[in-house]
Amino acid sequence: MHRGPPPALRTSASGRPGLRMFQTFKEWFWLERFWLPPTMKWSDLDDHDGYVFVKPSHLYVTIPYAFGLLIIRQIFEKFVATPLAKSLGIKEVVHKKIMPNEVLENFFKHSTRRPSQSDVYGLAKKCNLTECQVERWFRIRRTQDKTCRVKKFQETCWRFAFYLMLTVAGIAFLYDKPWVYDLWEVWNGYPKQPLLRSQYWYYILEMSFYWSLLFSLGFDVKRKDFLANIIHHLAAISLMSFSWCANYIRSGTLVMIVHDVADIWLESAKMFSYAGWKQTCNILFCIFSATFFITRFIIFPFWILYCTLILPLHYVEPFFSYAFLNLQLMILQVLHFYWGFLILKMFRRYIFTKNVQDVRSDDEEDKEEEEEEEEEAPKGKEIDCLKNGIGAAQNLIPNGQHGH
Repeated sequence: MHRGPPPALRTSASGRPGLRMFQTFKEWFWLERFWLPPTMKWSDLDDHDGYVFVKPSHLYVTIPYAFGLLIIRQIFEKFVATPLAKSLGIKEVVHKKIMPNEVLENFFKHSTRRPSQSDVYGLAKKCNLTECQVERWFRIRRTQDKTCRVKKFQETCWRFAFYLMLTVAGIAFLYDKPWVYDLWEVWNGYPKQPLLRSQYWYYILEMSFYWSLLFSLGFDVKRKDFLANIIHHLAAISLMSFSWCANYIRSGTLVMIVHDVADIWLESAKMFSYAGWKQTCNILFCIFSATFFITRFIIFPFWILYCTLILPLHYVEPFFSYAFLNLQLMILQVLHFYWGFLILKMFRRYIFTKNVQDVRSDDEEDKEEEEEEEEEAPKGKEIDCLKNGIGAAQNLIPNGQHGH
């Protein structure tokens, strides 16, 4: 039986110790008993008779393609998403400015954004300000860290456009393919199918997109499920990479389309939420929820997981490739339960308030209304502040802008 890595990864050690060690590790890593069922060997995946089979080296291009997508995203957000946001009435918010205050700034960054009354009293004494002036400084300072709706809309619009493209592409690639899964099909004696050009581009685009999402997490709007998104993106990339290298193409493409089809409704609902189209947002949210629960809690576990986890046991004893693939799929299913719980919380909010807010992603959304209410504080209190220290307030707010 042939032993060693796939053809694209075979190299010569050239007699040098470092290369020999690397070659030994690579041969161990690509052992057939780890990756392939007992009925297969790597030589079965060599190109022949004009047919091309998957190779791990095909995935190298996803990294530069991911950076290319980040560039395309910047162009899309500037020339498509921003004009669309303006046409929907979403405007850039100009935050009020405050004069720097080192004491208050240090307390804001290292203690709390919302000081207690005793903290306000102590800070007022330390800075020689009134308590109302300190409270107002913190209210305005909190707004400095808010992300404007235009930026949120731009990010959401980009994800919506790409998920829509991937969903349409996935349907076009898969609609005439049999609903049969590689794992148990090959173990039951069927030959592996050669790689199709449509499958290649579907995989490459999907993986490149998830790499770009992972790379952009650092400068995107901070989300409540930031850690869950990192786990999700890494799990998705790992699953796609593994299914590609082991030639489980049909399983991989079906997992991708099941996930993409619901996300287009979520992103479209968020776009209309930022635009203030509440009724449209609520309708799209209901469509998303139905699609999410059907695809993630019915199709995914009872079709895909069943065919990758249960059916293979009828044909072969479990081995590493089987266990690793299903471990990744089960991690995704755990994330489905997490997001499903948050979606149910959104449904409860919708039932009692008739308004949908995305508790799944936008951590700052819940704070916005609260802070806006603070900005609309009773005028009597504001007048008292002005009476008690109008001169000092001019040192905090440029141009003497005390009113709302």
